[in-house]
Amino acid sequence: MRKYIFATLGLFLALLPLFAQRSSTSESPMPATKIRDLVIYQDSNYYATFPSIVRKADGEFLLSFRRAPDRRVVFGEKGNSHVDPNSYLVSMTSKDGITWEGEPDLLYAHDFGGSQDPCLLQLRDGTLLCASYGWAFLNEDGLENIPEPHFQNRDGSVFLGGYLLRSIDGGSKWAGPIYPPHIEPEVHLNPMGTPIPAYNRGAMYEGKNGRIYWVVAANDRLSPRRTSNYLLVSDDKGKNWEHLSTVAKDEEVVFNEASIYETPKGDLVAFIRTANFEDQAVIARSTDGGKSFGQWQAMGFKGHPLQATRLPDDRVLLVYGYRHEPYGIKAKILNAECTDFATAEEIVLREDGGNGDIGYPWAVVLDDHHALVTYYFNMDNGTRHIAGTVIGF
Repeated sequence: MRKYIFATLGLFLALLPLFAQRSSTSESPMPATKIRDLVIYQDSNYYATFPSIVRKADGEFLLSFRRAPDRRVVFGEKGNSHVDPNSYLVSMTSKDGITWEGEPDLLYAHDFGGSQDPCLLQLRDGTLLCASYGWAFLNEDGLENIPEPHFQNRDGSVFLGGYLLRSIDGGSKWAGPIYPPHIEPEVHLNPMGTPIPAYNRGAMYEGKNGRIYWVVAANDRLSPRRTSNYLLVSDDKGKNWEHLSTVAKDEEVVFNEASIYETPKGDLVAFIRTANFEDQAVIARSTDGGKSFGQWQAMGFKGHPLQATRLPDDRVLLVYGYRHEPYGIKAKILNAECTDFATAEEIVLREDGGNGDIGYPWAVVLDDHHALVTYYFNMDNGTRHIAGTVIGF
């Protein structure tokens, strides 16, 4: 039976005394404090995952996530996959970031396959961008005709590559898909035989100069398969992109999902998920506007993927999933230049996850001293749903 669980206005009112405890005139930064967990969207028929959230120009909060059938419930299958022919992008809105109501709206369904991981960016002029990527599901005779090399999962799905959507009316209508360029390091073709457009899961960032930065992944070696990270930039609000530099590459370590952030000083900092590196998070920094990146560094903790949000006092809220027991969501508050990543206190937001199929947190500032961290979650291996944690800082 379909069931929705929403954060209510009563919850918001219950949080008001906690909000009032923090004065906007505090002389020193307050330590982070967990206030409350929320269930934002849950429906037993759907496998809801991979959220991102922004605050729009009108002050309203826009949340997007990937939704697909829960195949255990709908079709009686043994389990679900992160790749599904019926996955598509949806969105919800909230006036306050606490109260979420109604059925999600369709944001986008790709013509040729299932879509993944919508990644939102709010530009200063109100333009919204959403980056995603997709997988095509082919029959046997179709698979026989695909040119090499291509990337194929065990279930027969073939990688389509990335795309972007663009809205100039606050998310009511989305134009696209806009296909970013294929970058030279990428070795794979899509099912139609053309080079794969650039792609990744992670937060883009609009710099002080109006340039948009996007760390993408590329399969740059076939055997053994390896992805590395590269920087794309756009100077026309996401319509066109240029491959500018290499962010992180290694003979052994695999780099993939990444978020990028610009510090007040102007450094570009990439927070990167790895493989073949014991699930450690790594950081890469550019001091020349992205023309080059220094040697990547291990951050000293496990977690993936990561996303960074600037707080009103210029500190940085860094959030990440933790897919080891106890399964959950974690965070750190870094200094303005993100140089204390190894020593900043780790904040445990959740440690009650049902298994490792959780995470992908994305945060947004609610007011001068509070933020909402969104993510997907499950309890006791139950329905995958979109949840959130309100924190004070």
